[in-house]
Amino acid sequence: MDNFRIDEIARRLLDSVPPALRTIGQDLESNFRAVLRSSLGKLDLVTRDEFDTQTRVLERTRARLAELEARLQALEGAAPAAAAGAPEHPGGY
Repeated sequence: MDNFRIDEIARRLLDSVPPALRTIGQDLESNFRAVLRSSLGKLDLVTRDEFDTQTRVLERTRARLAELEARLQALEGAAPAAAAGAPEHPGGY
């Protein structure tokens, strides 16, 4: 998660603190930011760019798989027709 979002979340948390406690606001905001970075850093997250890249790779892979499945079905369909015209014994006897 980028620093902008962490800072925004930290500010929202600080805004939810009662006004009487806001006098220690800078310390709270700093602590919120540190806790968020630490907690989010432990998560197995990827950037949006990485996610989008992997999504495009998956889409291309799925398209290629569909293409190969169609070719396989065409070949399997052609195999019985070719076998029907072939001699029963390999030597032709």
